[in-house]
Parts: sequence; C-alpha cells; structure tokens
Amino acid sequence: MKKLLTVILLTISGLSRFTATNAQSTEKQATVKVSGEVITPLEIKLTDLQQFPQTEVVRKERDGKDHTYSGVILATILQKAGVTLGKDLRGENLTKYVKVEASDGYQVIFALAELDEDFTDRTIILAIQVDGNPLAAGDGPFRIIVQDEKKPARCIKQVTAIKIEFAK
Repeated sequence: MKKLLTVILLTISGLSRFTATNAQSTEKQATVKVSGEVITPLEIKLTDLQQFPQTEVVRKERDGKDHTYSGVILATILQKAGVTLGKDLRGENLTKYVKVEASDGYQVIFALAELDEDFTDRTIILAIQVDGNPLAAGDGPFRIIVQDEKKPARCIKQVTAIKIEFAK
C-alpha cells in the first residue's frame, strides 16, 4: 500500500511539473519576431505590446457584426525596430514590403507605404483584444486587423513573425 501511495504521489508531482512547464513554454511561444531590413530586430511579447499606445479599430467580421479590436498601430512597432518610414520612405525604400506570417504558415504582404501615415489614412494594427477581451485562442494572441478593407484575407490570425524585405 505504501508503494502504491508513493507511486501516486510521484505521478501527481510529475503532472504538476509537466503542467507548469507547458504553461511556461506556451508563454514563451507567445511572441512576434520583427526582422529583416530593420536596425533593431525585436521579439515582442504580449506584455511588451501592452506598453505601447493602444488604438481601436472597428471592423465588420464574417458574422456581419462590427467588432472593436484594440492593439498597436503596426507602423509604431516598425518604427521601434528602425524600419524606414516617414520622410525617408522614398526611392529604393519604396520597394520594401512587410511579410506577416502566422503559426500555420499563412502569409500576407503589405507594401511598406501602406503602413506609413504619410501615405495613407488607413489604420492597420497588431491587435491583442476584441470587444474588450483577449483574442480567442484560434485568433491570437496576436492578429493583424486592417481597417476598412473589404475582404478579411489580410486580417491574419495567430501572427508569429513580421519581416521587412526588399522586392527583387
């Protein structure tokens, strides 16, 4: 009986450590890497994004209802990484694009000028909340939301990487 009790306690202890380790590795995976043609590559966690000024974007989703997303303007993140924007976005720099990647391999592209407030009034954010709540597991923890785009194809879910590259 004593051996059985010891085995049960060791099993419970092992499960506790396994659960704690899995929780830590899940948190560790919740990042967005910003790389490519940047001065300062970034690895942004959810807590990092909460330190940036938050912006809200209202978008009609497939359910036909308007939803309010909040997050950080993508250009703000790119500026922190040292991406060429504003008055320096001209000439050769206009051939740069932003490739956003999701955990499932889905990718979308934005011309860098599409994200620069000197070129457009459209707001594109890296969202972390919808309607005041964290994004659903299937959508987040990070999602790109494109204001006023007719189709949601570039509102990419489960964002893991943002790469800035030159078109060749």
